[in-house]
Amino acid sequence: MSLDERSWETIASESVLLNAVSNWRDDSDKSLSHSIERLSETVRVNPLRDDKEWVENWLEEIDAKKINWFTGVGSAWTLPFERGKAEGDVKVILSALHETGRLTRQEAVSMIPAIALDAQPGDLVLDMCASPGSKTTQIAEHLNEKGIVMANEVVNSRINTLVANTKRHGAITPIIVHHDGRFIPKVPQTGFDKVLVDAPCTGSATTRKNPDVWNKWLPSGGRALHKLQLELLTRAINLTKPGGRIVYSTCSLDPIENEAVVAEILRKFNYLSLIPTSKLIDKVPGREGITKWPNLDDKGSISDQEQVDSSMYPPSENEIKKQLPKCLRIWNDDVDAGGFFVAVFSKSSNYEEKEIDIDRVLNEDQIKPDEIGFPQPIDSATSEMIEENLGWKQENLWKRGKNILWSTTEAKEIWKSDRSKRSGRTFIPGNRWRPLRVIHLGLLTLKLQENKVERIVGRAATKIVPEIGLGKSEVSSQVIDELLMGKEPPAYEISLELNKIRGGHILVEENQDTCLPVWIGGRVSLMISEQERRISRAKRKLPIILDEEE
Repeated sequence: MSLDERSWETIASESVLLNAVSNWRDDSDKSLSHSIERLSETVRVNPLRDDKEWVENWLEEIDAKKINWFTGVGSAWTLPFERGKAEGDVKVILSALHETGRLTRQEAVSMIPAIALDAQPGDLVLDMCASPGSKTTQIAEHLNEKGIVMANEVVNSRINTLVANTKRHGAITPIIVHHDGRFIPKVPQTGFDKVLVDAPCTGSATTRKNPDVWNKWLPSGGRALHKLQLELLTRAINLTKPGGRIVYSTCSLDPIENEAVVAEILRKFNYLSLIPTSKLIDKVPGREGITKWPNLDDKGSISDQEQVDSSMYPPSENEIKKQLPKCLRIWNDDVDAGGFFVAVFSKSSNYEEKEIDIDRVLNEDQIKPDEIGFPQPIDSATSEMIEENLGWKQENLWKRGKNILWSTTEAKEIWKSDRSKRSGRTFIPGNRWRPLRVIHLGLLTLKLQENKVERIVGRAATKIVPEIGLGKSEVSSQVIDELLMGKEPPAYEISLELNKIRGGHILVEENQDTCLPVWIGGRVSLMISEQERRISRAKRKLPIILDEEE
């Protein structure tokens, strides 16, 4: 153990957090010994990519191990080094795999809430506190390009990260919105099939990746977040359809942020019940939720002097006491990872939503239009132009400026849906996003120029090539290799057909799955990122890094 790690062990052993843990479980020393070592890097393979098998083979080659308790779609892996400690070609390829969306770097226990949510293709899903987006992309993988996952983030500085990660991942199902989770508009009016509330928390279970927590954590932090956590979960319940599922999770093990929140919600909503989390993720080792916890001061000691809300006390109701063990507490030493808390609610299918009395109906000319930057369904003229240029007729396309976005039928249904302004009891016809603030939608697929298709965007190429009848040409494997190695040959050297083309085009390898977006302007130039080129070269056993990239 390094000097730095020894110093953290000393800090941890004298910390308020360890003192608090001793009041939450009997064997706090065992917890300490498994909460100091740094975490190994863990990743999730994107099952929506057609080269997922190659990615998994590469992971096996570097001695990565499948996470045996992971039961989501795709696969999850533990790498043989700590995060940031990869070296050489492994470092280069790992970074490229992440940047191109083939895998997602994500702490292993952070994958558990999406597994418990169990989104199905076609579901309408809300990820209420979504940034940085690892759970959003995991939900998208479960949806398999059908349905939507509306990913919400309230913090301006974090929403760009959320957008970047969903774009990197490349699914068509995400809709990124920007709201305070406590006041997300009920759009669609019918509500969501499933909602994830991965709530802001003190992070008391993250010491293996954030050792500063040992030095900074105080019980008052959990009490300060308790009201916000309750409000977020309350709104999630109101946004969920009868018969739907709500998952509440934190990366904290403080019962004030966990069981106390769950107990108060069960107290307020008699049409909710808990589903035993351990049955949904039966391979994940963990412990039952607890029914008793003391009030702690900021030294981590039991105190009756702290003034706390009644919702922070252990429940006295027997019915609630019986339910709380259905929650799941995951400790570092149980799973050799970080810690986590997960509770899964079911909303009764017999619950009837209250009818809204409408006093007025707004006409089209009374409605404030969507902002210019909001995506809109493509008009018939644009649709006909795309069909003429590419031989592609797709109903679920959207236009934002010169960009064409590809989403799902369910996204269109949300845009079309009627909604109401409850406070004013006003009915508002659909065909708009408002009051939703939409930051991003689906997959950027095409770039337009002067009302023509300028090019297919590289990240969308493999998805769109099987669907288009024009705008692509077959070439030899040699041509593909030469382009990947940095050559930009004249179009006539490849074929007379290409010599007649100018602008964006797709080259498809003969009898192979490989396709490359290019720009033809006399010479043929690749239109993909350097990270994508590196992966393509690695798959074809070409040099990963070219001399000029060193």
